[in-house]
Amino acid sequence: MSPVALAARVTRMRESPSVAAAQRVRELKAQGRKILDLTVGEPDFDTPEHIKAAAVEAMDQGLTKYTPVNGIPILREAITKRMRAKTGLDHESNRITIGGGAKQVIFLALMATVESGVEVIVPAPYWVSYPDMVEAHDGTAIIVDCPESENFLLTPERLEAAITPNTRWVILNTPSNPTGAIYSAEQLANLAEVLDRHPHVEVLSDEIYDEISYLDAPVPNLLSVAPHLQDRVFLTNGVSKAYAMTGWRLGYGVGNPELVGAINKLQSQSSSCPSSISQAAAAEALTGDQSFVTESVASYCHRRDVAFELLNAIDGLEPVLPQGAFYLFVGCSSLIGARTADGTVLSSDQDIVLYLLDHASVATIQGSAYGADGYFRVSFATSENVLRSAASNISTAISALTR
Repeated sequence: MSPVALAARVTRMRESPSVAAAQRVRELKAQGRKILDLTVGEPDFDTPEHIKAAAVEAMDQGLTKYTPVNGIPILREAITKRMRAKTGLDHESNRITIGGGAKQVIFLALMATVESGVEVIVPAPYWVSYPDMVEAHDGTAIIVDCPESENFLLTPERLEAAITPNTRWVILNTPSNPTGAIYSAEQLANLAEVLDRHPHVEVLSDEIYDEISYLDAPVPNLLSVAPHLQDRVFLTNGVSKAYAMTGWRLGYGVGNPELVGAINKLQSQSSSCPSSISQAAAAEALTGDQSFVTESVASYCHRRDVAFELLNAIDGLEPVLPQGAFYLFVGCSSLIGARTADGTVLSSDQDIVLYLLDHASVATIQGSAYGADGYFRVSFATSENVLRSAASNISTAISALTR
Protein backbone atom coordinates (compact mmCIF):
# COMPACT_ATOMS: atom_id res chain seq x y z
CA MET A 1 0.00 0.00 0.00
CA SER A 2 1.40 3.38 -0.98
CA PRO A 3 1.89 5.88 1.87
CA VAL A 4 -0.40 8.90 2.04
CA ALA A 5 1.13 12.33 2.47
CA LEU A 6 -0.89 13.62 5.38
CA ALA A 7 -1.14 17.27 6.33
CA ALA A 8 0.72 18.35 9.46
CA ARG A 9 -2.56 19.25 11.18
CA VAL A 10 -3.54 15.58 11.13
CA THR A 11 -0.23 14.14 12.29
CA ARG A 12 -0.03 16.48 15.30
CA MET A 13 -3.56 15.64 16.46
CA ARG A 14 -4.34 12.74 18.79
CA GLU A 15 -7.27 10.47 18.23
CA SER A 16 -9.94 11.39 20.76
CA PRO A 17 -9.06 9.35 23.89
CA SER A 18 -12.74 8.82 24.69
CA VAL A 19 -13.44 7.57 21.18
CA ALA A 20 -10.37 5.34 21.34
CA ALA A 21 -11.47 3.92 24.71
CA ALA A 22 -14.95 3.16 23.40
CA GLN A 23 -13.47 1.45 20.35
CA ARG A 24 -11.19 -0.66 22.57
CA VAL A 25 -14.23 -1.79 24.56
CA ARG A 26 -16.01 -2.78 21.36
CA GLU A 27 -12.99 -4.78 20.23
CA LEU A 28 -12.73 -6.63 23.55
CA LYS A 29 -16.42 -7.43 23.52
CA ALA A 30 -16.08 -8.75 19.98
CA GLN A 31 -13.38 -11.09 21.31
CA GLY A 32 -15.84 -12.48 23.84
CA ARG A 33 -14.71 -10.44 26.86
CA LYS A 34 -17.46 -9.25 29.18
CA ILE A 35 -16.50 -5.62 29.81
CA LEU A 36 -18.26 -3.27 32.20
CA ASP A 37 -18.05 -0.08 30.17
CA LEU A 38 -17.81 3.14 32.17
CA THR A 39 -16.29 5.18 29.35
CA VAL A 40 -19.36 6.16 27.38
CA GLY A 41 -20.33 9.82 27.57
CA GLU A 42 -23.89 9.37 26.44
CA PRO A 43 -27.22 8.64 28.13
CA ASP A 44 -28.26 5.01 28.27
CA PHE A 45 -31.88 6.10 27.81
CA ASP A 46 -33.65 6.04 24.46
CA THR A 47 -34.71 9.27 22.78
CA PRO A 48 -38.19 10.23 24.09
CA GLU A 49 -41.08 9.02 21.95
CA HIS A 50 -42.54 12.47 21.23
CA ILE A 51 -39.18 13.54 19.76
CA LYS A 52 -38.96 10.47 17.55
CA ALA A 53 -42.57 11.07 16.49
CA ALA A 54 -41.66 14.60 15.41
CA ALA A 55 -38.91 13.16 13.19
CA VAL A 56 -41.33 10.69 11.62
CA GLU A 57 -43.83 13.46 10.99
CA ALA A 58 -41.13 15.59 9.39
CA MET A 59 -40.26 12.75 7.01
CA ASP A 60 -43.93 12.17 6.20
CA GLN A 61 -44.27 15.85 5.36
CA GLY A 62 -41.27 15.75 3.05
CA LEU A 63 -38.74 17.57 5.20
CA THR A 64 -35.98 15.49 3.60
CA LYS A 65 -34.23 18.12 1.49
CA TYR A 66 -31.45 20.62 2.05
CA THR A 67 -32.24 23.28 4.61
CA PRO A 68 -30.75 26.75 5.09
CA VAL A 69 -27.17 26.41 6.29
CA ASN A 70 -28.12 27.85 9.68
CA GLY A 71 -31.17 25.64 10.11
CA ILE A 72 -34.93 25.64 9.69
CA PRO A 73 -36.90 28.60 11.10
CA ILE A 74 -38.78 26.57 13.72
CA LEU A 75 -35.51 25.35 15.26
CA ARG A 76 -33.92 28.80 15.24
CA GLU A 77 -37.03 30.12 16.97
CA ALA A 78 -36.82 27.35 19.57
CA ILE A 79 -33.17 28.21 20.25
CA THR A 80 -33.98 31.91 20.51
CA LYS A 81 -36.69 31.18 23.08
CA ARG A 82 -34.43 28.90 25.09
CA MET A 83 -31.58 31.41 25.08
CA ARG A 84 -33.89 34.19 26.20
CA ALA A 85 -34.95 32.04 29.16
CA LYS A 86 -31.36 31.09 29.98
CA THR A 87 -29.62 34.44 29.51
CA GLY A 88 -32.32 37.09 29.54
CA LEU A 89 -31.05 38.28 26.16
CA ASP A 90 -32.57 38.19 22.70
CA HIS A 91 -30.60 36.31 20.06
CA GLU A 92 -31.84 37.04 16.58
CA SER A 93 -31.45 34.62 13.69
CA ASN A 94 -28.12 36.12 12.59
CA ARG A 95 -26.65 35.19 15.98
CA ILE A 96 -27.51 31.48 15.66
CA THR A 97 -25.65 28.70 13.87
CA ILE A 98 -26.75 25.08 13.80
CA GLY A 99 -24.47 22.17 13.01
CA GLY A 100 -23.93 18.43 13.14
CA GLY A 101 -23.44 18.33 16.89
CA ALA A 102 -21.96 20.83 19.33
CA LYS A 103 -18.53 19.32 18.59
CA GLN A 104 -18.74 20.41 14.95
CA VAL A 105 -19.90 23.87 15.95
CA ILE A 106 -16.92 24.28 18.30
CA PHE A 107 -14.53 22.99 15.64
CA LEU A 108 -15.84 25.45 13.06
CA ALA A 109 -15.74 28.35 15.53
CA LEU A 110 -12.06 27.64 16.13
CA MET A 111 -11.45 27.14 12.41
CA ALA A 112 -12.94 30.57 11.78
CA THR A 113 -10.77 32.36 14.34
CA VAL A 114 -7.58 30.43 15.13
CA GLU A 115 -4.36 30.45 13.12
CA SER A 116 -0.62 30.47 13.72
CA GLY A 117 0.29 32.76 16.60
CA VAL A 118 -3.15 32.63 18.21
CA GLU A 119 -3.46 31.37 21.78
CA VAL A 120 -6.47 29.70 23.37
CA ILE A 121 -6.67 29.34 27.14
CA VAL A 122 -7.84 25.84 28.08
CA PRO A 123 -8.48 25.20 31.79
CA ALA A 124 -7.50 21.70 32.90
CA PRO A 125 -9.13 19.27 33.48
CA TYR A 126 -10.60 19.79 30.02
CA TRP A 127 -12.76 17.93 27.55
CA VAL A 128 -10.30 15.85 25.56
CA SER A 129 -10.93 17.54 22.20
CA TYR A 130 -10.27 21.19 23.05
CA PRO A 131 -6.45 21.24 22.78
CA ASP A 132 -6.36 19.13 19.62
CA MET A 133 -8.99 21.28 17.94
CA VAL A 134 -6.87 24.36 18.67
CA GLU A 135 -3.71 22.73 17.36
CA ALA A 136 -5.52 21.46 14.26
CA HIS A 137 -5.88 25.10 13.23
CA ASP A 138 -2.23 25.99 13.96
CA GLY A 139 -3.07 27.69 17.25
CA THR A 140 -1.46 27.18 20.64
CA ALA A 141 -3.47 25.74 23.52
CA ILE A 142 -2.40 27.40 26.78
CA ILE A 143 -3.21 24.81 29.42
CA VAL A 144 -4.03 26.31 32.81
CA ASP A 145 -4.02 23.80 35.66
CA CYS A 146 -7.07 24.13 37.92
CA PRO A 147 -6.51 21.89 40.94
CA GLU A 148 -9.07 19.96 42.92
CA SER A 149 -8.51 22.35 45.83
CA GLU A 150 -10.16 25.02 43.65
CA ASN A 151 -12.93 22.65 42.55
CA PHE A 152 -11.18 22.23 39.17
CA LEU A 153 -12.44 25.69 38.13
CA LEU A 154 -10.58 28.59 36.52
CA THR A 155 -9.98 31.40 38.99
CA PRO A 156 -9.72 35.09 38.05
CA GLU A 157 -6.07 35.08 39.12
CA ARG A 158 -5.17 32.14 36.90
CA LEU A 159 -7.09 33.64 33.98
CA GLU A 160 -5.35 37.00 34.37
CA ALA A 161 -1.93 35.35 34.49
CA ALA A 162 -2.59 33.32 31.32
CA ILE A 163 -3.76 36.18 29.09
CA THR A 164 -1.27 37.60 26.59
CA PRO A 165 -1.66 39.91 23.60
CA ASN A 166 -2.00 36.73 21.50
CA THR A 167 -4.94 35.32 23.45
CA ARG A 168 -8.03 34.95 21.28
CA TRP A 169 -10.24 32.66 23.36
CA VAL A 170 -10.73 31.24 26.82
CA ILE A 171 -12.80 28.06 26.93
CA LEU A 172 -15.27 27.50 29.76
CA ASN A 173 -17.12 24.22 30.17
CA THR A 174 -19.89 24.25 32.76
CA PRO A 175 -20.98 21.74 33.95
CA SER A 176 -17.58 20.24 33.23
CA ASN A 177 -16.62 17.09 31.46
CA PRO A 178 -14.83 15.32 33.19
CA THR A 179 -15.33 16.75 36.70
CA GLY A 180 -18.97 17.83 36.78
CA ALA A 181 -17.94 21.14 38.38
CA ILE A 182 -20.19 24.17 37.86
CA TYR A 183 -19.23 27.85 37.99
CA SER A 184 -21.39 29.86 40.37
CA ALA A 185 -22.84 33.20 39.31
CA GLU A 186 -20.31 34.94 41.56
CA GLN A 187 -17.40 33.04 40.03
CA LEU A 188 -18.57 33.92 36.53
CA ALA A 189 -18.95 37.56 37.49
CA ASN A 190 -15.39 37.58 38.80
CA LEU A 191 -14.10 36.10 35.55
CA ALA A 192 -16.09 38.74 33.65
CA GLU A 193 -14.21 41.45 35.55
CA VAL A 194 -10.94 40.07 34.21
CA LEU A 195 -12.37 39.91 30.71
CA ASP A 196 -13.43 43.54 30.97
CA ARG A 197 -9.75 44.44 31.34
CA HIS A 198 -8.83 42.45 28.22
CA PRO A 199 -11.33 43.29 25.46
CA HIS A 200 -9.42 41.27 22.85
CA VAL A 201 -10.28 38.00 24.63
CA GLU A 202 -13.45 36.11 23.74
CA VAL A 203 -15.14 33.26 25.58
CA LEU A 204 -16.19 29.93 24.12
CA SER A 205 -18.75 28.68 26.62
CA ASP A 206 -19.53 24.99 26.20
CA GLU A 207 -22.81 24.31 28.04
CA ILE A 208 -23.79 20.95 26.58
CA TYR A 209 -24.52 19.53 30.07
CA ASP A 210 -26.43 22.53 31.44
CA GLU A 211 -29.69 20.60 31.88
CA ILE A 212 -27.96 17.81 33.80
CA SER A 213 -27.45 19.56 37.11
CA TYR A 214 -27.84 18.47 40.73
CA LEU A 215 -28.14 22.03 42.03
CA ASP A 216 -31.40 23.42 43.35
CA ALA A 217 -31.33 26.25 40.77
CA PRO A 218 -30.58 26.46 37.04
CA VAL A 219 -26.91 26.39 36.04
CA PRO A 220 -25.58 29.97 36.00
CA ASN A 221 -24.70 31.42 32.63
CA LEU A 222 -21.95 33.93 31.83
CA LEU A 223 -24.29 36.05 29.73
CA SER A 224 -26.90 36.17 32.46
CA VAL A 225 -24.37 37.69 34.89
CA ALA A 226 -22.44 39.77 32.32
CA PRO A 227 -24.86 40.63 29.49
CA HIS A 228 -22.50 43.35 28.22
CA LEU A 229 -20.25 40.51 26.96
CA GLN A 230 -22.87 39.31 24.48
CA ASP A 231 -20.70 40.01 21.43
CA ARG A 232 -17.67 38.34 23.03
CA VAL A 233 -19.27 35.11 24.22
CA PHE A 234 -19.90 32.23 21.84
CA LEU A 235 -22.20 29.80 23.61
CA THR A 236 -22.48 26.23 22.34
CA ASN A 237 -25.06 23.62 23.25
CA GLY A 238 -27.10 20.84 21.70
CA VAL A 239 -29.63 18.11 22.29
CA SER A 240 -27.31 15.12 22.63
CA LYS A 241 -26.95 14.88 26.39
CA ALA A 242 -30.15 16.31 27.88
CA TYR A 243 -32.50 14.53 25.46
CA ALA A 244 -30.55 11.30 24.81
CA MET A 245 -29.99 12.26 21.17
CA THR A 246 -26.27 11.65 20.69
CA GLY A 247 -26.76 9.86 17.38
CA TRP A 248 -28.98 12.59 15.94
CA ARG A 249 -25.91 14.87 15.68
CA LEU A 250 -27.51 18.24 16.26
CA GLY A 251 -25.84 21.13 18.06
CA TYR A 252 -25.95 24.90 17.95
CA GLY A 253 -23.98 28.01 18.74
CA VAL A 254 -25.08 31.51 19.66
CA GLY A 255 -22.85 34.56 19.40
CA ASN A 256 -21.49 37.50 17.48
CA PRO A 257 -23.17 37.75 14.04
CA GLU A 258 -19.80 38.14 12.30
CA LEU A 259 -18.49 34.93 13.85
CA VAL A 260 -21.76 33.11 13.16
CA GLY A 261 -21.58 34.22 9.53
CA ALA A 262 -18.06 32.83 9.23
CA ILE A 263 -19.11 29.51 10.76
CA ASN A 264 -22.05 29.29 8.38
CA LYS A 265 -19.72 29.96 5.46
CA LEU A 266 -17.43 27.13 6.56
CA GLN A 267 -20.38 24.79 6.99
CA SER A 268 -21.70 25.71 3.55
CA GLN A 269 -18.42 24.45 2.11
CA SER A 270 -18.21 21.31 4.23
CA SER A 271 -21.50 19.66 5.24
CA SER A 272 -23.86 22.20 3.59
CA CYS A 273 -26.41 22.01 6.42
CA PRO A 274 -27.42 19.85 9.39
CA SER A 275 -29.77 16.91 8.94
CA SER A 276 -33.25 18.21 8.20
CA ILE A 277 -34.88 15.39 10.16
CA SER A 278 -32.66 15.91 13.18
CA GLN A 279 -33.54 19.58 13.13
CA ALA A 280 -37.23 18.83 13.34
CA ALA A 281 -36.60 16.44 16.22
CA ALA A 282 -34.45 19.01 18.00
CA ALA A 283 -37.14 21.66 17.70
CA GLU A 284 -39.57 19.31 19.42
CA ALA A 285 -36.98 18.47 22.08
CA LEU A 286 -36.47 22.11 22.98
CA THR A 287 -40.13 23.15 22.92
CA GLY A 288 -42.05 19.98 23.81
CA ASP A 289 -42.67 18.05 27.00
CA GLN A 290 -39.64 18.36 29.31
CA SER A 291 -40.57 15.59 31.76
CA PHE A 292 -37.88 13.31 30.32
CA VAL A 293 -35.18 15.78 31.38
CA THR A 294 -36.53 15.94 34.92
CA GLU A 295 -36.85 12.18 35.24
CA SER A 296 -33.49 11.33 33.68
CA VAL A 297 -31.63 13.87 35.85
CA ALA A 298 -33.25 12.35 38.95
CA SER A 299 -32.00 8.94 37.79
CA TYR A 300 -28.49 10.28 37.16
CA CYS A 301 -28.47 11.85 40.62
CA HIS A 302 -29.32 8.52 42.22
CA ARG A 303 -26.65 6.73 40.19
CA ARG A 304 -24.14 9.44 41.07
CA ASP A 305 -24.74 8.90 44.76
CA VAL A 306 -24.51 5.11 44.41
CA ALA A 307 -21.29 5.24 42.39
CA PHE A 308 -19.73 7.83 44.70
CA GLU A 309 -20.51 5.81 47.82
CA LEU A 310 -19.18 2.58 46.34
CA LEU A 311 -15.95 4.01 44.95
CA ASN A 312 -15.32 6.20 47.99
CA ALA A 313 -15.32 3.04 50.11
CA ILE A 314 -12.43 1.55 48.13
CA ASP A 315 -9.04 2.11 49.73
CA GLY A 316 -6.88 4.15 47.35
CA LEU A 317 -9.70 5.87 45.46
CA GLU A 318 -10.96 9.40 46.10
CA PRO A 319 -13.94 10.25 43.87
CA VAL A 320 -15.07 13.87 43.57
CA LEU A 321 -18.81 14.43 43.93
CA PRO A 322 -19.97 16.24 40.75
CA GLN A 323 -22.49 19.08 40.65
CA GLY A 324 -23.58 18.24 37.11
CA ALA A 325 -23.04 16.05 34.02
CA PHE A 326 -22.83 12.28 34.50
CA TYR A 327 -19.20 11.62 35.38
CA LEU A 328 -17.17 10.93 38.50
CA PHE A 329 -13.57 12.10 38.44
CA VAL A 330 -11.80 9.63 40.68
CA GLY A 331 -8.49 10.39 42.35
CA CYS A 332 -6.11 7.43 42.21
CA SER A 333 -2.70 9.00 42.83
CA SER A 334 -2.13 6.86 45.93
CA LEU A 335 -2.14 3.79 43.67
CA ILE A 336 0.71 5.08 41.52
CA GLY A 337 3.76 3.03 42.43
CA ALA A 338 1.74 -0.01 43.47
CA ARG A 339 2.73 -3.44 42.17
CA THR A 340 0.53 -6.02 40.53
CA ALA A 341 0.66 -9.70 41.41
CA ASP A 342 3.27 -10.29 38.68
CA GLY A 343 5.47 -7.44 39.95
CA THR A 344 4.50 -4.82 37.37
CA VAL A 345 4.67 -1.28 38.74
CA LEU A 346 1.70 0.99 38.04
CA SER A 347 3.59 4.18 37.21
CA SER A 348 0.75 6.37 35.90
CA ASP A 349 -3.00 6.79 35.85
CA GLN A 350 -2.98 5.19 32.39
CA ASP A 351 -1.33 2.10 33.89
CA ILE A 352 -4.06 2.01 36.52
CA VAL A 353 -6.79 2.26 33.89
CA LEU A 354 -5.21 -0.56 31.87
CA TYR A 355 -4.88 -2.65 35.02
CA LEU A 356 -8.58 -2.21 35.79
CA LEU A 357 -9.43 -3.16 32.22
CA ASP A 358 -7.28 -6.31 32.31
CA HIS A 359 -7.95 -7.45 35.89
CA ALA A 360 -11.39 -6.03 36.70
CA SER A 361 -12.89 -6.00 33.19
CA VAL A 362 -13.90 -2.39 33.86
CA ALA A 363 -13.24 0.27 31.23
CA THR A 364 -12.54 3.84 32.36
CA ILE A 365 -10.51 6.76 30.92
CA GLN A 366 -7.29 8.05 32.45
CA GLY A 367 -7.25 11.57 33.88
CA SER A 368 -4.12 12.47 31.93
CA ALA A 369 -6.28 12.40 28.78
CA TYR A 370 -8.10 15.37 30.34
CA GLY A 371 -4.94 17.15 31.40
CA ALA A 372 -5.08 15.97 35.03
CA ASP A 373 -2.71 13.22 36.10
CA GLY A 374 -3.63 10.95 38.98
CA TYR A 375 -7.32 10.51 38.20
CA PHE A 376 -9.62 8.45 36.03
CA ARG A 377 -13.09 9.25 34.72
CA VAL A 378 -16.13 7.07 35.30
CA SER A 379 -19.42 7.57 33.48
CA PHE A 380 -22.51 6.78 35.53
CA ALA A 381 -24.78 7.07 32.51
CA THR A 382 -25.36 3.35 32.81
CA SER A 383 -27.45 1.04 34.96
CA GLU A 384 -27.09 0.75 38.72
CA ASN A 385 -26.35 -2.97 38.30
CA VAL A 386 -23.39 -2.19 36.05
CA LEU A 387 -22.12 0.40 38.51
CA ARG A 388 -22.35 -2.02 41.44
CA SER A 389 -20.66 -4.83 39.51
CA ALA A 390 -17.92 -2.51 38.31
CA ALA A 391 -17.24 -1.19 41.81
CA SER A 392 -17.05 -4.75 43.17
CA ASN A 393 -14.59 -5.77 40.45
CA ILE A 394 -12.49 -2.64 40.98
CA SER A 395 -12.36 -3.25 44.73
CA THR A 396 -11.17 -6.83 44.23
CA ALA A 397 -8.52 -5.79 41.69
CA ILE A 398 -7.17 -2.98 43.87
CA SER A 399 -7.04 -5.19 46.95
CA ALA A 400 -4.71 -7.49 45.01
CA LEU A 401 -2.13 -4.73 44.59
CA THR A 402 0.94 -4.44 46.78
CA ARG A 403 1.53 -0.92 48.11
